[in-house]
Amino acid sequence: MDQEINKRVCPVERAGALDIGLRKLVHNPKKILKTYLSEGMTALDIGCGPGFFTIEMAKLVGSSGEIVGADLQDGMLEKVRSKIKNTILQDTIALHKCQADKIGTTKKFDFILVFYMLHEVPDPLLFLKEVKTLLNPDGKVLIAEPKFHVSQNDFTIAKDLMKKIGFDIIDEPKIFFSRSVILK
Repeated sequence: MDQEINKRVCPVERAGALDIGLRKLVHNPKKILKTYLSEGMTALDIGCGPGFFTIEMAKLVGSSGEIVGADLQDGMLEKVRSKIKNTILQDTIALHKCQADKIGTTKKFDFILVFYMLHEVPDPLLFLKEVKTLLNPDGKVLIAEPKFHVSQNDFTIAKDLMKKIGFDIIDEPKIFFSRSVILK
């Protein structure tokens, strides 16, 4: 992985901090996602890390749904793989390795989660354009960014990019410590 990208992305060695039980008190995946996911849906978790949201997404879409956990680090994908190995979730969750500058899938999704990682992307406009191509016509995207890394001004600039490429901001849900939008 290129040094500049490596500086932006949470390293695998810190994955435990993304997956601690205490985090569920602040960012309960079921509480955050239950409004947007239901049985049988297809969803993409971009920058899935160790699977904090991916696992709950799979439970919400059930055995008739499909979740793709995507990350650019093999180590993060391996953490998810080891969590779901020999469980019913391994039939619902597919893992996908992204490239440094591209998500790299052509599958279409009903829901896409971009949680605390847009600020890590080298070219947000290119990234958001690709996200838009992956969304089913009635699909939604939840983008959440950490207040401690992303200023209100920077998030406003990101929202302007989202609108520029044709997304409609349909909601700005309250997520603790976060700036967030729902796009359609």
